[in-house]
Amino acid sequence: MSTTLQPDPSMIGGIAKVPLARLPDPGTIFATRAGRLEFLAGYNANLAPYLRFLAGICRAQDALVRELPAPDPVPADRIELARANRMPPMDRNAMRAGLAPALDRLIEKLAGLEMPEPARLALAALREAAPADRDWVMTNVLTDTIPEDSVAPHLFAAAALQVHAAMLAATLPADRLVPIRIGTCPACGGRPAASMVTENMGAEGARYCSCATCQTLWNEVRVKCTCCGSTKGITYRSVETGEATIKAECCRECGKWVKIMYQNKNPTLEPIADDVASLGLDLMMRDTEWARGGFNPFLAGY
Repeated sequence: MSTTLQPDPSMIGGIAKVPLARLPDPGTIFATRAGRLEFLAGYNANLAPYLRFLAGICRAQDALVRELPAPDPVPADRIELARANRMPPMDRNAMRAGLAPALDRLIEKLAGLEMPEPARLALAALREAAPADRDWVMTNVLTDTIPEDSVAPHLFAAAALQVHAAMLAATLPADRLVPIRIGTCPACGGRPAASMVTENMGAEGARYCSCATCQTLWNEVRVKCTCCGSTKGITYRSVETGEATIKAECCRECGKWVKIMYQNKNPTLEPIADDVASLGLDLMMRDTEWARGGFNPFLAGY
């Protein structure tokens, strides 16, 4: 295993203006993710059982999209109020009403999925949980907070939230969204799992962050920390020799790192799936001075 530590050699300037946000397509995103996870499982023997488990969850998410009623769109007046105040139009607390039935249905769908025994026990506990306990889990995932001693039930709740949030985000008018603050989804206020350098969103070399909650992609300037916004002291590390397609973007100002994926070099990269499959990079970065800044409920506890 080797590392690289150098400035990003890719094109920095000369990028044409691109749309701020690309809203998710709930009808395809979870099936695509499942397929990518299954593919990656074939090339990673150590992670294969977990990748296939997540693929099963994504298949259930895809089915759930087709069964849940379409959410009521965010009212136009709220969108304009959010725009005027540079706030995300999706209200996290209001999403609780849609998350509850989505979680109930997802629990039912996952009953027949092969999974590790601890996950099976967590699923059963979540199914039988008292309303107050279920509400505690939902509150945590709505605030991007997953306790390290209770990862498994939160993983299932986060998967349900991804479905409801993606369906709601898909109803938004993308051209009415505005930048909020660095590292913040302009649709739901969520945190990024990773960022991607793209070639198919209007200009090659544009960088988009991927929301871990509602799956919206939003544009961020290259060579800039997606945690604190600093452009100073940004360096890159990878576990690969040669030209890596997934790197750790490290910031000396805030001491955090977030994965950056070069989709312009490998169009099959998928932010959530490849974040999990590149766990080796996380393990390497544990031995450095930087702390992980990306958020992915499927990697909670690692």
